[in-house]
Amino acid sequence: MPHYEVHDAEVYQLPAPDFRAECRRTVAVLFGPRDFENMDREERIRACYQHCALKWVIAEQLTNQSLRERFHLPESKSASVSQVIAQAIEGGVIKSDEKGGMSRKFARYLPFWA
Repeated sequence: MPHYEVHDAEVYQLPAPDFRAECRRTVAVLFGPRDFENMDREERIRACYQHCALKWVIAEQLTNQSLRERFHLPESKSASVSQVIAQAIEGGVIKSDEKGGMSRKFARYLPFWA
């Protein structure tokens, strides 16, 4: 996963890039600005996974708060972000951090490969 494309998408609040393996090449699809409400389910899950992976690389972990910040959402949207996290877990791209305890409020997440 190219670091700069993912990092820049985070910084500029853009939809997560889509990396596609094609015959003899990899294609990176970069998207223009789009509000959380206008992203589809797959875009939200991809952004969640890439955010989680980027956090892991810098020795941090994904939380509801960090993902809200990534999507530029207020605290009142915690439930919407929790749904994205649950969908990413269901999709097998992230997992709960077992060391974080059982509190949902303070839950932390890792990429599936960590």
